Amino acid sequence: MASLFFLFVISFLAATLLPFSSELGFLALLQGDLSPILILVAATLGNTLGAIANWLLGLLAAKKVPIAKISWFKFKVEEIDRAQKWFRRFGKWSLLISWFPLIGDALTFVAGLMRIPLLQFTILAGTGKASRYIFLLYVFN
Repeated sequence: MASLFFLFVISFLAATLLPFSSELGFLALLQGDLSPILILVAATLGNTLGAIANWLLGLLAAKKVPIAKISWFKFKVEEIDRAQKWFRRFGKWSLLISWFPLIGDALTFVAGLMRIPLLQFTILAGTGKASRYIFLLYVFN
């Protein structure tokens, strides 16, 4: 069970400001005796909660700091601009790809900036993040 908690924490951190990757831990645990469903749930829950942390930071930034002045944050202004273009083009549905490298974390932050409702955010981002782990489970198990 400690390994599931560790995967949860790594998955959470991977979705936030820190440069972690949860996929290796996920795949390593699949090689052991733990239930693949428990592994899937731990990784998805951690990664989704990490995305919610980004959403919350975006929401707070929207209330206090103009978008052009968010250079103090992890994201470069260019990343925020790119994520906002995705939102203008695809709307909240772009959160289904919030697991993509480079743009995913910025998408979750921008969702907060754009005040996407938390329930909608959680369903869409969580579905996208679960899909990635389901894909890995299917391919590598």
